[in-house]
Amino acid sequence: MDRPSAAQLKAIANQLRIHSITSTTAAGSGHPTSSMSAADIVAALFFGVMRYDPTQGRKPENDRFILSKGHAAPILYGAWAEAGIVSVDDLKCLRKLDCDLEGHPTPRLPFVDVATGSLGQGLAVGVGEAIACRLDGLDARTYVLMGDGEAAEGSVWEAANLAAIEKLDSLVAIIDVNALGQSMETAFGHHTEVYRKRFEAFGWHAIEIDGHDMEQVLRAFDEAAATKGKPTAIVARTEKGAGVSFLAGASGWHGKALKADEAERAIAELQPHAASAKGVTIPAPTGPAPKVPAAEAASPATYELGKLVATREAFGFALKRLAKAYPRLVVLDGDTQNSTFTEYFGKENPARFVECYIAEQNLVGVAAGLAARGKIPVAATFACFLSRAFDQIRMAGISQSNLKLCGSHVGVSIGEDGGSQMGLEDLSMMRSVFGSVVLYPADAVAAEKLTEEMLKHQGIAYLRTSRPKTAVLYESSEEFPIGGSKVLRQSDKDVVTVVAAGVTLYETLKAFDELAKEGIAIQVVDAYSVKPLDAEGIGRAAARTSNQVITVEDHYAEGGLGDAVAGELSKQGVRVHKLAVHELPHSGTPDELVDRYGISARHIVEAVKAVAR
Repeated sequence: MDRPSAAQLKAIANQLRIHSITSTTAAGSGHPTSSMSAADIVAALFFGVMRYDPTQGRKPENDRFILSKGHAAPILYGAWAEAGIVSVDDLKCLRKLDCDLEGHPTPRLPFVDVATGSLGQGLAVGVGEAIACRLDGLDARTYVLMGDGEAAEGSVWEAANLAAIEKLDSLVAIIDVNALGQSMETAFGHHTEVYRKRFEAFGWHAIEIDGHDMEQVLRAFDEAAATKGKPTAIVARTEKGAGVSFLAGASGWHGKALKADEAERAIAELQPHAASAKGVTIPAPTGPAPKVPAAEAASPATYELGKLVATREAFGFALKRLAKAYPRLVVLDGDTQNSTFTEYFGKENPARFVECYIAEQNLVGVAAGLAARGKIPVAATFACFLSRAFDQIRMAGISQSNLKLCGSHVGVSIGEDGGSQMGLEDLSMMRSVFGSVVLYPADAVAAEKLTEEMLKHQGIAYLRTSRPKTAVLYESSEEFPIGGSKVLRQSDKDVVTVVAAGVTLYETLKAFDELAKEGIAIQVVDAYSVKPLDAEGIGRAAARTSNQVITVEDHYAEGGLGDAVAGELSKQGVRVHKLAVHELPHSGTPDELVDRYGISARHIVEAVKAVAR
């Protein structure tokens, strides 16, 4: 099949510029000039380079395009209108409430893999997608269009580093160097050699081009396709507002739609040099369908009651045990694999294990890319370090990504390492993400079962694991459905319901024994599913003790288990008394710290007596 000529593609690019202007003018807002700088690149990709089936946006064999500079959404929507996926009339609904052509792309649209617009994240997603293609034996290529302004984000260079380490020669980054940011010129203006040298220093093949010279654009994509053993960065010098004399290279137009008369002038200038892509044959995807092994049944997990096993280690056992049962499972780690115990999976499944090193933003971004390609990614590190990647997690929520996260070493119970290593904000962070599931096992059986529940669940799920070894509480046959809870102690004489999770469940059981010696009975609930919380079950438990409820957690008081329980039970008039970490913690032994910061059995006993008084 013959590729359209450079002249044809240039005319299509001008049509895309017209679409960018008309859609944003109809909306009264948007980013026409940022779209116009990328028009030649997008026209070349969608109608001359990429191999895809426009009727099946997520067909595995398709080449993929990630618009990291998500504010340039109008150029993407225009390209899909020319490809026949949306109508040209649909473009006029841009940014309207009843229209999925949003201000920044989201996967509500079948041709968008991930939500973009928080700049600096697209390249990591591209790394994940390229790794997924390699795992599936696909020859599909991944193209990521970035702005020069977002190259200031450290996450870009985390992704660039891993892409080179992984030798992802199917990955192509295009940097649209239009030299103008939102409020001022970008750091390096039109000095494209700066970006070229930086990518080369990270181990990429890098090409400088004039991004408005279609011949150069096409040659660069061909060179990228021929490059083996390393990813390619195409550094394209462009102008914001290119194609229109009064917009090209002009400052003050970022995020500004043209008024009706301005749009008319601009379109009049572009129209004589524009042509539709209708009738252009789009290259079809090539190569085999993805190779995914058949699932095999996993052997059951078995643990001896009372045996001491850390939940973080049980998580590692679970991943190893479930590897063949979940052939789409891919595990990622941030140089903590001997602490998160993901090494158990990695040693037996090296092709499906991605070491992302100490780069947590990239860790989550790569996982989101794997999920976009149909994998079940599990990314693990210390819980405190996941906070560094919260924006990536937030964007995965907007993407409705099938992302799985594990945060270990939570709370003051980690001991001597001190406050910087203690995950004390993670429950609050993960509960706030749209559509998330938050799980907090206390023992090895719960950790194993909840790991599998997380893999089966479609959507974002977070597993909180602890450092200390804890005694196995549950029979290996026990089930832990998402949204459930467990009542471990109960009698007709209970005066208070104590709700705990993780290490504080053991402190609560100690408190139960101490109180029993004094003739005081309490009900003990394991709230292993923090979100969704078992509001009905915990509510019933609370009603049995005259709505007297205490929560105890190894987490700061804000946004954790206590707030989850209080938020749900407040609907039935229950007052919740929260025991949590209220101070900035210090180094010490786990037992010292749990007691020092008010969440030990001693403090639970005191709280029960005060509430029951």
